[in-house]
Amino acid sequence: MKRWQIIFLLFLVAGTAYILTGNVPYQKEEGNIFGTTYRITYKSKKSYKEEIKNTLQQVDNSLSPFNKSSIISKINNNEDATPDSMFLYVINMAQQVSQATDGAFDITVAPLVNAWGFGFKKGIEPDSATIEEMLSYTGYNKISLADGKIKKEHPQTMLNCSAIAKGYGCDAVARMLRSKGIDNYMVEIGGEVALKGVNSKDNRWTIGVNKPIEDAKQTNELQTILRLTDCSMATSGNYRNYRYIDGKKYSHTIDPHSGYPVEHSLLSATVIAKECAYADALATAFMVMGVEKAMQFCEQHPEIEAYFIYADETGKMLTRETSGFKKYKR
Repeated sequence: MKRWQIIFLLFLVAGTAYILTGNVPYQKEEGNIFGTTYRITYKSKKSYKEEIKNTLQQVDNSLSPFNKSSIISKINNNEDATPDSMFLYVINMAQQVSQATDGAFDITVAPLVNAWGFGFKKGIEPDSATIEEMLSYTGYNKISLADGKIKKEHPQTMLNCSAIAKGYGCDAVARMLRSKGIDNYMVEIGGEVALKGVNSKDNRWTIGVNKPIEDAKQTNELQTILRLTDCSMATSGNYRNYRYIDGKKYSHTIDPHSGYPVEHSLLSATVIAKECAYADALATAFMVMGVEKAMQFCEQHPEIEAYFIYADETGKMLTRETSGFKKYKR
């Protein structure tokens, strides 16, 4: 074969490969899990719908307190249960975040969350004596891992990973997609997202941050729009999940130190980090800490970026962000 023929053949093969690669479609999967919805978009000739469902079900079987046969439910009921790798990973990360945030993030706050009517068991407004009693068996330092088992200092201690499980679910699905050789995806579960590569327009993924308004009819109004890739994002807010008790409004974020719903000006915290579980946990911790303490934490942890929406004394909505956050804005 002559040299020009070899060169032509190589160009032909390369061109064919490019065309075939460029025509790979973006699959879209949607459904319900963890009491919320999921939307997953990924570039692949093959659908991984069943693999996605199986992965999410594994997380549910491990970490959902609404699943009566899950590992976390058995532990909460003081039944013999051997944690799987998912459970152990999440518990270890939760404990690390709890230590780093001085207990602002705490997965043992479940009895208090339930008592205030925001958890997987409904309650009524607790009195001060009840709160004091609950504080005696809540606290991340009242649980530990020993020989692959969860040890509780008090049988009434309960775990709730709702503030980290959605993020971990995103990480788990993202990990599964990468194992299939997929380099372009957007995994979203209940507003938390894990992202890699580019979207169908060959651009970074476009993600909106909702404006923290209570009117459910205006849920699509955005505060800001971000362009993200190769990272994860989680947002926590007090502006929609709340209750009125005897005419007083209570947010769903419970301060693990006091046992009462938080009362400060922070309306929404958005965190960008490598792992979605980490971003998810920090967003919740920041809602407990408030703007100033959260900003101080971010200054000491340059691996994360954050965006805060809060109200001033007059009720006017203001924002603060870490120095590196602006690079994500559209």
